[in-house]
Amino acid sequence: MANKVSNFSDLIQRVAASCLLHPLAAGRHDAGEAPENRAAEQEVYDVYDSEEEEEDEEREGLRVWEESQGEGRAERVMEMELLMGEVFETVSAMKRAYVSLQEAHCPWDSDKMRMADVAVVSELRRLGVLRERFRRRVGRGGRGSGGRGPVAATLREVVAPYEAAVEELKRAVKAREVEVENLKEKLKSATSLTSSGKKGRFQSKKKVSCSQGQVAALPAPELFEGTMGVVKEASKSFTALLLSLMRSAHWDIAAAVRSIEAATAVTGATADTAISVVGSHHAKYALESYVYRKIFQSFDHETFYMDGSLSSLLHPDQYRRDCFAQYRDMKAMDPVELLGILPTCHFGKFCTKKYLAIVHPKMEESLFGDLEHRRQVLAGNHPRSHFYSEFLGLAKAVWLLHLLAFSLDPPPSHFEASRGADFHPQYMESVIRLSGGRVPADQIVGIPVSPGFKLGNGSVIKARVYLVSRS
Repeated sequence: MANKVSNFSDLIQRVAASCLLHPLAAGRHDAGEAPENRAAEQEVYDVYDSEEEEEDEEREGLRVWEESQGEGRAERVMEMELLMGEVFETVSAMKRAYVSLQEAHCPWDSDKMRMADVAVVSELRRLGVLRERFRRRVGRGGRGSGGRGPVAATLREVVAPYEAAVEELKRAVKAREVEVENLKEKLKSATSLTSSGKKGRFQSKKKVSCSQGQVAALPAPELFEGTMGVVKEASKSFTALLLSLMRSAHWDIAAAVRSIEAATAVTGATADTAISVVGSHHAKYALESYVYRKIFQSFDHETFYMDGSLSSLLHPDQYRRDCFAQYRDMKAMDPVELLGILPTCHFGKFCTKKYLAIVHPKMEESLFGDLEHRRQVLAGNHPRSHFYSEFLGLAKAVWLLHLLAFSLDPPPSHFEASRGADFHPQYMESVIRLSGGRVPADQIVGIPVSPGFKLGNGSVIKARVYLVSRS
């Protein structure tokens, strides 16, 4: 434009100079006019015409450019609106997929989690593609854009941060899965009770035998007989420990035996409590009789009268199956570990009830110097002591025997010998080995030690008794 203005001024100056020198040159056409003057005038007119033509062309070009720009802008606006619509749809879909991924964590659903993970990654990739399209449009529409340039990043560069985040989430999920599997194993061992019990210092040799061997597929009288043998061994172990503690506490063992004998006397019968029929060296049998009487009390009821359940009468078949399933689950479990996990289960309540019945407050205080065991038991806990561990071994054996009794059809018949009754070798056995293995005819029951059972197949588990002479 500066060049055009300069040419126009020069043209005006030349035309003015020509008019001053030749005032009539514009209206004359005679032959006497100088050729150079005519040439100068013609040049002036030619330049003026060419300038007008250039201005017309520039105006026409500007009009065409503005029209073309208007059409391109409308098209680009429409394209960007469509692109933004796709972006919003993708973001919404990604949000829904992420919500599904969160919901798959609780409750845990690995299949649903994998599907949600794939959906989230897919939507992230789609979002990256839309971002790339936007950058390409901006780069192509900018001035002087000779190509994609640094603005148009590759798809890999766009998705890379999201892929890194997804990989980190996958590693976290895998770690959580391992943790969940470990917790499942622990829960399985605690609830199904299939793991072998830990054999620590609180577990006696007799209790170990209770968890050995394979568990039968169906309840059988032979299984009941074997479990009763475990009860006898556990009772001997616990009674021996209790008697040892009583002697260490300087108990009057003879007086304790006389008290036990008086409690076993038949109602209405006369008993001389001043004289004991059990010798001092046989005090363990009297103490064992006391323990059996307490722990087998209410054995014929399905819950030892801890509640008023009548399931064995209302649904006998189902109740038998449930009892045997509990027997199979509990047989291999250490009672200390079981009560450490489920202290208030039915077995835990049974242990609490029987401990409080066997060990009264004065006995516990004299044996241990305090009532700490009793306080823990009353609070719903179970002490971690050697004495209580031995008690749990006996309680578990009796509980398993009880479950088996209600698993059998018909159930075993429970019977006990009474003091002063005649000895019947078919239903009784002496706890004292007699010379020659034969019981004299004048022997009667001095004190019943353990109960007996008559099984459905006709076999008999004999009641153990302490025999004395009739005279």
